Formats: sequence, structure tokens, C-alpha cells
Amino acid sequence: MTTNRGRKALMLALSVAAVAGVGIVGGGVAPAAAAGLQWHDCDPAVKPLPGQQCATLSVPLDYADPDGEQIGLAVARLPSARPEARRGTLMVIPGGPGSSGVQRLGQKGAALAKEMNGAYDLVAFDPRGVGGSAKARCGFDEDDRRLVTLRSWPAADGGIGENVARSRRMAEACARNGGAMLRGLTTANQVRDLDRLRQALGERKLSAWSVSYGTYVAAVYAQKFSEHTDRWVLDSSADPDPRRVARGWLASMARGAEDRFPDFAAWAAHPDRDRDGLRLAERPEDVRGLFLGLADRLDREPRASTTPGVPLTGNILRQALQQALYSDASFPAFARLLSQALDPAGVPVLPPELAGPMPDEAATVSVGVICNDVDWPRSVPAYERAVAADRVRHPLTAGMPANITPCAFWKGGAVEKPTRITDQGPSNVLMIQNLRDPSTPHSVGLKMREAFGDRARLVSVDKGGHAVYLGNGNACGDRAVTRFLTEGVRPETDVLCR
Repeated sequence: MTTNRGRKALMLALSVAAVAGVGIVGGGVAPAAAAGLQWHDCDPAVKPLPGQQCATLSVPLDYADPDGEQIGLAVARLPSARPEARRGTLMVIPGGPGSSGVQRLGQKGAALAKEMNGAYDLVAFDPRGVGGSAKARCGFDEDDRRLVTLRSWPAADGGIGENVARSRRMAEACARNGGAMLRGLTTANQVRDLDRLRQALGERKLSAWSVSYGTYVAAVYAQKFSEHTDRWVLDSSADPDPRRVARGWLASMARGAEDRFPDFAAWAAHPDRDRDGLRLAERPEDVRGLFLGLADRLDREPRASTTPGVPLTGNILRQALQQALYSDASFPAFARLLSQALDPAGVPVLPPELAGPMPDEAATVSVGVICNDVDWPRSVPAYERAVAADRVRHPLTAGMPANITPCAFWKGGAVEKPTRITDQGPSNVLMIQNLRDPSTPHSVGLKMREAFGDRARLVSVDKGGHAVYLGNGNACGDRAVTRFLTEGVRPETDVLCR
């Protein structure tokens, strides 16, 4: 951290003195007064749940200057409906980088509250740069803000010249326009902001349910503020290797797609698909060749889509596959897109997120965090070699996960040294991971498990998709997380849910 031990102690003492009381972990404890948080009804645009409240948390733009410029972060909570059963606060930590905690609470809050049965106030916040919180802007060109270009898909022949030019252009835009707000977009600052929120809530300890990138935030918090963690759930973790961080997460998506694609192939070849006209092949093993052949044809001859000026290309099809693999619920829409593209008379309907550019603020935070967190390699020839090799090993992702990003040209490099996750700390972590995850493969999640050592237990779930708890319908996995959060009971050893 940029603050020394004395400054940290002083900040904590001042915070404790400012609150009316400190929340104590234990049954039947009412929430303490929250200093600096003025709760109010949420704006209807947030789509709040019944009883949900909103507030703004003030935090330093730069923790090296805690009394300097302050910025506001959007916070939301769903108070316990059974105060006599309340034992503390459960933080809902979203993925990303760039996902909204407030939105995540709105999406999962009702189901989570039912599972918790009053044991917690459910709280979430929008990280810096996201949703209702303070924003950074790089001023990216519109074409550079499309998901299919942010993901750096190589050209049809595997060339990365256009990716290099775009990455350099985007890094220069951020250096020119981003300023201190951009440089403040880091995992380390999100962790510090989380602890500021803990203090403002008047809680001595927090429990948490983190998902995807949020598991890295939670892991870093558990390393730096272990004394303030109670029951800590990491859902769909990646490798926390401090030498690679997000670069490693991106690279692992190639393995993840290979792990997950057979689930889609089996679904798309099942006789039940005849009923809705979405059966793509007689046998599951034929679906892979069908997809790869179609993507290659679209590389050569893009198809006009229902979105004017945005044809269906091979890379848009590949990106659509990446998104579809996250959930079985997305299989029908992707199969329909394939069917439309295979039909000479069909007009493909692009997924909304691929039909147009994302807002500049959203693109800025997704790039800013990963480039600020760790130094990335800068050799263009090294990226060219990595892409060529990855295209051979993992044709479904065509070299994208190994490709260059704006981080290769990032001015100033990493803001600070990444945190190493270790086995030093309380044994209060429960990890849960699908066996066939397209984004955070199970084999990669095992790296997080190894880093925590005896601090953690892992529940592996024999399912496909990204995110497990209250998401994939596996009762065994859901039970394990609910029991840990509500009763404090964790499996004695790592377990597999079939």
C-alpha cells in the first residue's frame, strides 16, 4: 500500500471514532450507524429491489494523499428483513473489470436474500469508473470501443498489424485524456475502497460473495485486510500470479473455450433441437467443424446483418461464441445466429452488445484496470509468435487470448506492485468453480486454490458456464455456499458436486 503503517492506523482510528458504533459479528446484532453514508431511496433508473437503499461513499482519489481530492462511489444495500437474525454485512463483489456492484445486487439480491434468510445486510458498490461512481474517460474512437475490437481478434490470416495500431492509438488516447482518475483505476484501490466502505458501515468484519474478476479483488482484500474478513466466498477464480494477473486471465480463455465447447455441441446436436429448428448437426462432433468452417467463410465474405453498417464477420461470430459459452441459457440465441448465417437467404441478427460501440467510460475502465495493475510485455514480435502458436492450439479463439492490447504501450506501466496471495491468514475462504468454465477454467482456478493453501476449501461443480452460485442450478454447489455463509460450515476437504 502507498500509506505507511502509522498512517493506516491513524485513518482507522479516525474512522472508528467517527462512527456511532462498531458492528460485531454474531447473532441478533443490529447494524451500526454508518459514518458518511446517507441512505435514501434509489433512483428508479437503478431498478432497485423493494427495500433497497442507495448512498454515496467518499474516498480519496489517491490514497497517497488521503486528505486530497475525494471522489464519490455509488453504494446500495438491501437490509436484513429479520434484524434479530442479522449477523453482519455480506458484500456482493462483481466481476469485470468494469461490472457494476449495484446492478449485480439488483440482479441477484432477491435470490440471495432468500438464501441468507435475514443473516446479513446485502451491500454492493460500483467500483471507480463504473455505473454511478466517478468516471474516467480516454476519449476512444467509436470503432475502438466495440467489443470485437477491444478483444484484439487477429486478422483472417493471423496478422496483428491492425491490433498493434489500435492498441498504440488507444494507449496514447488514455495518456492524453485519462489523467489521475484513469491512473486510480486499480484493483489495489478497489480493495482500499472496500475497506473504507467497511469502516463507513461500522463493521469490524465483512463477509463476501465475489464472482469472476471480483474473486481477485476478494483475494487481495483477504491478503491485505485478513483481520477484517469473516466468511469469504470466491466464485469462479482465475490464477492470481502477480507476474501476469489479467494477461494470464486473458490467455486462459483459449483453454476455457475448448473445455466448454463440447457442452454447446452436445446441445446443438440433440434431437430435441428439431422441435425449435435449432439442431445444427446429427452428431456433436460435427458442430465444431461447422462453426470453424463458417467463421472462416465469414472472414472472407462477411454477411450483411440487421444492423446497418455492421456485417457479421468471422471475428464477430467468434466473439458471439465466447459470450454464449458463459451460460446454457445463451445457447438458443447463438444457434439461431449460426442458422441465420448458414442460410443463404438468412439475415443474421447480431447480439445487441456486438451491434454497436460501448460507452467510452465503460471501455476506459475495462482497459485501465488491467493495464494499471501489472506491466505487460512490449515486444510486438513476441505477440506475433504467441498469436501464431495459439491459433494452432486453440482454433476456437483464433489467437485472440494471446494477442497484443493497449497495455503493451501503456504510459507509466503498472501503478504499483501486484499483491501475492499466500496461505498466511485465517482459514475462512470457500471457493466454488465449474469444471467447464469458458472464462476462468477449472485448471486455472486451481492456481488460486494452491495460493491460499489451507486457508481455503474448493467445491468443484460438474457443470459448464461462468459463475456458479445461484447461477447454474446445481443444488449441491448452492447448498455448500449457503451453508457456509449462514452456518459457517465448510467442507472438511475439497469436494466435487456432480
